[in-house]
Amino acid sequence: MSRTGETFEKLSVFYPMWNEEAYIERALAFGRRACEDLIESGDIRDYELIVIDDKSTDRTPELADAMAAADPHVRVIHHERNRKLGGSMKTGFAAATGDLVLYTDADLPFDMAELPRAVRLLREYDVDIISAYRFDRTGEGSLRAVYTLVYNTLIKALFGVKVRDINFAFKLCRRRIFDHVELKSEGSFIDAELVIRSTRLGYEIMQMGVDYFPRTRGVSTLSSPGVIVTIVKEMWTLRKDLDGIQPVAR
Repeated sequence: MSRTGETFEKLSVFYPMWNEEAYIERALAFGRRACEDLIESGDIRDYELIVIDDKSTDRTPELADAMAAADPHVRVIHHERNRKLGGSMKTGFAAATGDLVLYTDADLPFDMAELPRAVRLLREYDVDIISAYRFDRTGEGSLRAVYTLVYNTLIKALFGVKVRDINFAFKLCRRRIFDHVELKSEGSFIDAELVIRSTRLGYEIMQMGVDYFPRTRGVSTLSSPGVIVTIVKEMWTLRKDLDGIQPVAR
C-alpha cells in the first residue's frame, strides 16, 4: 500500500505520436522511470506505456516496435491512416487498461517527476481528473501564447469551465469516467471536449501548476490555420451536442 493509503492497480500512460523519432526513446524512458518510482512508493502495482503511432512517415513506427519487443510494459498501436490528435487520443483512452490513465505528448512538455504529485492529489482529494497548467508560457512564442489566451477565454465564455490551460497535454484521469464520457472530436478540440463533458457530467477536476519545457526538435502544428479552423468547427458542433447532458452519480 502507498504511504498515504489507496494503491491503484495499474497506470496507463499513452503518447499520441506523429513523426516523433527525435523524442520517442526519451519519452518512454522518462515514463518508465516515473512509473517505476510509483511502484516503489506503493502508489501503483503495475503500468503500461502506449505509443499511438498516427501513421508516421519517419522512423517512429520502427523504433516503437523495437522498444515494445524489448519491454513488456510497452505497447504500440498503429493507425492505418492519419487521424490527428483527436483520433489518437480516442484510440489511447480506448486502449488503456489501467484504472488510471495519463495522456501526454512525446516531447514531454513537463517534468515526468511531477506524475507522483498528480497521483497523490487525485487520490487524496478524491477527484476524477488532474489537469495541469503551465506556470510560464513565454517559451512557446508570443503569437502562440496569444492564441492560447484567446482560446481559453472563449472556452470559458461558451462552456463555463474554469480550467486555466485547457489544451495542455497533462491530464491524469480515472478510467471509470469513460463509462460515461464519449469523446467525438477528431482534432485538437478534444482536450477541451474531455474537460467540458466531464464537467457537465459532474466529474471533479483539480488543477495543478507545472514548469513548462517547450519543444526543441521538430515543429508543432497546433497553431496552424487548418487546425484552428477545425477547432472552431468542432467547438460549435459540441455546443449543440452538449444540450441535455445531465450529471451522473460519482
